[in-house]
Amino acid sequence: MKKSLLVAAAVALLAGLVLAGSGTAAPAKAHATFTAALVSDIGKFNDKGFNEGQLAGLKRAGKQLGIKTLEIQSNSSSDYLPNLTTMVREGANIVSAAGYLLAPTLSTVASQFPNVDFTITDDSVKGADFAKAKSVKNIEGLVYASNQSGCLVGYLAGEMAKAKGGKQVIGAVGGIEIPAVDDYIVGYNYCAKLADPGVKVLVGYSQDFVAQDKCKTVAQDQIGQGSQVEFQVAGGCGIGALNAAAGAGIWGIGVDVDQYSLAKNVLTSALKRIDVGIFTADKQAKSGQFKGGSDLLFDMKNNGVGVGKISPKVPKGFITKMNQLKAKLISGKVKVPVAKGSDLLGLLPGAHVGPTH
Repeated sequence: MKKSLLVAAAVALLAGLVLAGSGTAAPAKAHATFTAALVSDIGKFNDKGFNEGQLAGLKRAGKQLGIKTLEIQSNSSSDYLPNLTTMVREGANIVSAAGYLLAPTLSTVASQFPNVDFTITDDSVKGADFAKAKSVKNIEGLVYASNQSGCLVGYLAGEMAKAKGGKQVIGAVGGIEIPAVDDYIVGYNYCAKLADPGVKVLVGYSQDFVAQDKCKTVAQDQIGQGSQVEFQVAGGCGIGALNAAAGAGIWGIGVDVDQYSLAKNVLTSALKRIDVGIFTADKQAKSGQFKGGSDLLFDMKNNGVGVGKISPKVPKGFITKMNQLKAKLISGKVKVPVAKGSDLLGLLPGAHVGPTH
């Protein structure tokens, strides 16, 4: 769903939910205990990836920081507004929105509750999504250089395809076509061709982050075209792509968290340490060091992105080459392109737009 379609509905519904008769929002309740909350994206907390990973960060904050935690699941985009306002009403000092699609609603809610801290994963407060917001002083963006982790798994995919020989084809299955998804795919495409200049990268989208059958269908279509590796970038939906790869006896690649154990024949996973992002923001807020109006960038340099468990079937020489490439990413000798509209264009030095395939 395009975020622009959510704005009007969010503003209208917010008036009914949070505005009192005086025309102003009621202030958040004061609580002696510090409370951190998380609102999931539509992929839900049992997606074995994006939302579940952020929930792990929240629970870690609760345990290590000694704070109260709240979480609430969004089953559809219509839940964003009531979920965000519910967390504020229940006394949260910081509320984290779990994904890019929540941005229009978050910008509206944050302006109504200036004394509450908010974060958003995979979006920059300096980007287009917040350009028209009344204020972003209480919002912090959690931005990940997923093009870099996409690069490393793409490099391994290219090496494995080249080693197998025959038709040089690999695939990527995206969920909804947004920059946070495409940054992974652009990096995957770019670095696969560093390993195997002749490789063809097939890219398809399910337009869904939940329904596994949709991603399975996209993957099966790519496998029918000769794909030897399938990279899933579609949340819980993408598990269907991993299963399709396993069923066809080819490699699958996970996303966001380590998904090595979710299916057979998983080559590795492109990691985005979303748990660290949530924990870091909650720790900042509790200590009074929250940096509203700015972004936290998680990249290869600060170990904010990376690669999960690698199959023991991968030749050690390929892993050595991948690690050499990683060192070049960290040093800046190799600059991986990003997707059109990516927030990384303004945050990652040397970032430039590249094709998805």
